Amino acid sequence: MGFKTPEKIVDYVDTIAETKRQTPANKTFVAAILGGAYIAIGSLLALIIGGNLPGLEVHNVGIQKFVFGAVFPLGLVLVGIAGAELFTGNTAYFMPSVLSKQMKWGVPLKNWTIVYIGNLVGSLVVAWLFTYYTKIIDGTHAMQYAINIGELKTSTSFGILLVKGAVCNWLVALAMWMSFAAEDIAGKFLVLWFPIMAFVSMGYEHSVANMFFIPTAIFHGANVTWYQFFVNNLIPVTLGNIIGGGFFVGTAYWYIYKK
Repeated sequence: MGFKTPEKIVDYVDTIAETKRQTPANKTFVAAILGGAYIAIGSLLALIIGGNLPGLEVHNVGIQKFVFGAVFPLGLVLVGIAGAELFTGNTAYFMPSVLSKQMKWGVPLKNWTIVYIGNLVGSLVVAWLFTYYTKIIDGTHAMQYAINIGELKTSTSFGILLVKGAVCNWLVALAMWMSFAAEDIAGKFLVLWFPIMAFVSMGYEHSVANMFFIPTAIFHGANVTWYQFFVNNLIPVTLGNIIGGGFFVGTAYWYIYKK
């Protein structure tokens, strides 16, 4: 099973960044809608399976959290192998090129804005059309579990969400970063699955996943407003995600291998 060395990954990431720079905005936006939808579908799967285990939640919460986290990576597997644009991964990819002055800051800022909006659109489609409209979780423990998630995520302090967002995207960006090292599908799947399972099981915060979880909670009657969704959760988590991917992954590996 072949793989790229850590130094070669950084070189490859530069080519990824250049490809993203050259991709037209309309194609980036469509790919971002797919990315948001993929993460939301993985989130919905986790909700239906891991959120419908009330007995384990009471008596063995560690196993319940593991089951929830074990199926969630479907979304990242689809992004990493089928191909799509995901804001959280993109926070890392541009950093080596920007810090090496091969690319201006305007390039990642433009990409992040387009992709973030596209991810939100894709997530909301799955939350409303695939989940709420189909009544797929109505009357199940998963519906109450979704409501609890939404209320918890919007009542946590800014500082805690910022840190949780940073740790989350350190792992998510590492998963995508390592997937570039793999030369076959099996290798990509393995390196994507472990870090994503870990961050979900531990309860850290992913902005794009929250674009599904919190609106789903709102649609199903949670005591959460759209203002609380954006201001109380999405802002601190997004800033944390940028720190986790941009600094702990993109900047760190640029410093080690390219500075």
